[in-house]
Amino acid sequence: MSEQSETGLAPEAKPIKNALIDCGWGRLLFGQTFEDPSALAEAMRAERPDRRDIAAYVADPHVVLSTAPQELFLDPSHTYRLDLTNYESPPTKYAGFFVRRLTSLHDAQQVNAIYSARHMVPVPPEFFWSLRDSRSLTVFVAEDEVTGDVLGSITGVDHSRAFNDPERGSSLWCLAVDPQARHPRIGEALVRRLADQFQAQRAHYLDLSVLHDNEQAIALYEKLGFVRVPYFTIKRKNQINEKLFIGSEHIEGLNPYSEIIVNEAMRRGINVEVTDAEGGFFRLTLGGRSIRCRESLSDLTSGVAVQICDDKSVTRRVVEAAGISTPAQMYQRSSDSLKDGRLDGFLKDHKSVVVKPARGEQGRGVAVGLTSREEVEDAITAARKISDGIVIEEMVEGVDLRIIVIGFEVVAAAIRRPARIVGNGECTIEELIEKQSRRRAAATHGESSIPLDAETFRTVRRAGFNMDDVPTQGQELEVRRTANLHTGGTIHDVTDELHPRLIEAAVGVARAIDIPVVGVDFIVKSPNRPDYAFIEANERPGLANHEPQPTAERFVDLLFPHSIPAAARAVLARGTDAKT
Repeated sequence: MSEQSETGLAPEAKPIKNALIDCGWGRLLFGQTFEDPSALAEAMRAERPDRRDIAAYVADPHVVLSTAPQELFLDPSHTYRLDLTNYESPPTKYAGFFVRRLTSLHDAQQVNAIYSARHMVPVPPEFFWSLRDSRSLTVFVAEDEVTGDVLGSITGVDHSRAFNDPERGSSLWCLAVDPQARHPRIGEALVRRLADQFQAQRAHYLDLSVLHDNEQAIALYEKLGFVRVPYFTIKRKNQINEKLFIGSEHIEGLNPYSEIIVNEAMRRGINVEVTDAEGGFFRLTLGGRSIRCRESLSDLTSGVAVQICDDKSVTRRVVEAAGISTPAQMYQRSSDSLKDGRLDGFLKDHKSVVVKPARGEQGRGVAVGLTSREEVEDAITAARKISDGIVIEEMVEGVDLRIIVIGFEVVAAAIRRPARIVGNGECTIEELIEKQSRRRAAATHGESSIPLDAETFRTVRRAGFNMDDVPTQGQELEVRRTANLHTGGTIHDVTDELHPRLIEAAVGVARAIDIPVVGVDFIVKSPNRPDYAFIEANERPGLANHEPQPTAERFVDLLFPHSIPAAARAVLARGTDAKT
C-alpha cells in the first residue's frame, strides 16, 4: 500500500496519485489514479512471484497494453456495481452460520484452505492478522454455528480510505465459499454483510470483477442488485493467470480428473493429445516418451494390477496376504443360494454388514449398515444389477479415509464424509436433498450429486424420518451411509495428520498390488490413530479431489521424471541422499 493510503485524509483532499494497496494475494492498482500509462505498466511489472496483481478502473487499457504487450493482458472479466445510495438490505435470516470479521490466525488458515480449493492465490496468514486494525481492507468470514469452521470469506476495499477517492467508492474481492459447505446462501450473506458495512461508512457504490463466463456468480450478483458497468481490468501474464490469456480450447470437454493432469503437463511443455475427452483419455508426449492415460490411470499400471483392483474379493485376498488388516467378508456368486445358511451365520457373527458389487466404482450399488436378512437380500438384488459377484462384508465403524499413493509414496489423504442436509423449517427432506445435490454438482462440475435411490430412502427411514418430513431449522440429517464423492459425499484434507502406521499400510497395499498410482480406502477411528481396516483400492483415483496437495505434480513426475523442475530435482536428490 502507498504510505499515504492509511492516513485518513479528509474527503475533500486530493486523491493519491499512482495509488495501490496490498491485499495479500497481490496488489490492487487503482488505474484511475495513474495519469501515465507507462507508469501503470511499470507498476504491474513489479508484481512479486506467486502473487496476482490487478489493475482496475483502467480508462484506456489499449494504451497501457501497447506499452508492454508481451507482459500484460486484458482480463476477460466484467465489472458489476451495486448502488449503495439506494440499496436497502432486506431482513434476511440465514440458517446454520453467521458472518463476522476475521479475527485470528486460525481463521486465516481456514480461509487459505478455501482459497486453495477454489484455485485462488493463498494469503500469508500473518498478513490477514495484520489487517485487524486496517481502515482500508475488511475481511469477513462465515462461521458454522455448530462446528466453528470457516465456510466462506470475502474481502472489501474502502476506496476513500485507500486513496481518498472523490467518488467514495468501494470494491469486493475474493468471495470464496467452501465447496464442501452444506448450508445454502453463504455467498449471498457475505456480499450483503459487506454491502451493509460500506453503506454504513457512506460509500456510494460497491464494485466487483467477475469472469465473463462465471454464470453462477453473475446470477447471484444480479439477484442482489448489481448491474454491469464499463470498466476494464489488466493483469500480468504469469502462471496463475495462464488460462486467461492462452485459452484452453484444446482441452475442452475434459472432466476435472483429466484436466488437472493435462494442465500440469502443459505447464511443463509436455505435448497433450486428447484422444477421447468424454471418456477422459489423453496421450502425453515428451521427447521420445509417449504415455497414454485415462485420468490417473496410465500405461505404467499393468493390466494385472487393474484386474486385482477391479474385483474387491481378489483385492482383499492379495492385500491380506501382505499383512494388511481387512474386515471379515463372504462372497456371493449369482449361482449361489441364499438358503445354504452362510448368510444367516455371517449376520449372526457380525450383526451389521455392508453389501457391494464385487466389481464397480463410484459407490454404485453399495448398501451400508444392514442388520436384517430382508435388507441384505434387497441390497444383493440391487447390487446384482451392477455385478454378478457380490461381496458381503463386516460393518466396521469409523470414518472413510482415502489415501493417494504415487510411486509408492503417500501424496495426499482425505476423510470422506457422507452426504448430509441441513433443515430450514420450510423444505421437505426430499427438497433439501435435491437442493444440496444441485449445489454439490455445481461445486464439482457435475461429478457429485445425491441419488434419490433405495439407499438414500433407507438411510432417511433409519434416522426416523420420511422423505416428505420437514426438518426444523438447523437440524442436520445424514442421508447416505457411504462417503463416496459421486453420491454427494464431501472431502476434507488430513494429509498432515496421518499416523505413520496408516502411511505404512497404504504403501503396503500399493506394493502388494504392484501398482504405481492408487487410491487406498480405509475405515479408521481417526487419521491420527493407528487402527484401520482396509476396504478397497482404486486404480484410477480422482487426483482433483485432493487439492491443494500436489497430486497432479507427483503424477506427472512419475510419468516424466526428466520434466521435474531442476530446483525440485535437487531437493529430491538431497532427500534421497539423506535416506541413504
